[in-house]
Amino acid sequence: MNPSPKLKAFVFDAYGTVFDVHSVADLAEQFFPGQGKSLSQLWRAKQIEYMYLRTLMGRYIPHNENTESALVYACKALGLECDAARRAKLMQAYLRLTPYPEAVGALGALAAHKRAILSVGTKPMLTEMVAHAGMTQHFDKLISVDAVKVYKPHPATYQLVLDELGVARPEVGFVTSNYFDVAGAKAFGFTVFWINRNNALPDELGLLPDHVLTDLAGLKQFA
Repeated sequence: MNPSPKLKAFVFDAYGTVFDVHSVADLAEQFFPGQGKSLSQLWRAKQIEYMYLRTLMGRYIPHNENTESALVYACKALGLECDAARRAKLMQAYLRLTPYPEAVGALGALAAHKRAILSVGTKPMLTEMVAHAGMTQHFDKLISVDAVKVYKPHPATYQLVLDELGVARPEVGFVTSNYFDVAGAKAFGFTVFWINRNNALPDELGLLPDHVLTDLAGLKQFA
């Protein structure tokens, strides 16, 4: 029996859900031996923090610029000399993140549904990343928050899914590894799948996912 026959679309967060944001750590380690992991972690943390701050202040900038700002801060905070050439290469690596190993198979198993990405990344960022991974055919839409000039988890970002896919809130299965996204999508009215790869605790926000999976492969039972 299909556990969720009402779902017509599966919508995926990109960064940290389909694509491993810390795949940039290998290049960072080449540039800064012994600091690659630390740089990747701080870069990601500041990137998310800046998303929240810019949305709250009403000072949105596209995510490629937000990401570079976070990289500059992370390098300064760690005392790393990151010249323009190295910064450009790290930014290029961020456009070509490695997908998680089960991602292609998981998306293929959901081919009977509409499949889309809803991401903070700009449309060019998403297009290049998905194409580089050879996954273009697995998505019907690449939806960027750049269209509404605010970052997730603002409700306007989730509304883009309904507008772009022509579905109702109860018909959307939203898939994310980021708990701020779990909370935002659940508050909006989606059925939420939390990809909890590291056995993390849910945040105390009064909003829980409908399903908790260890990786994307578990989605096939809902196809």
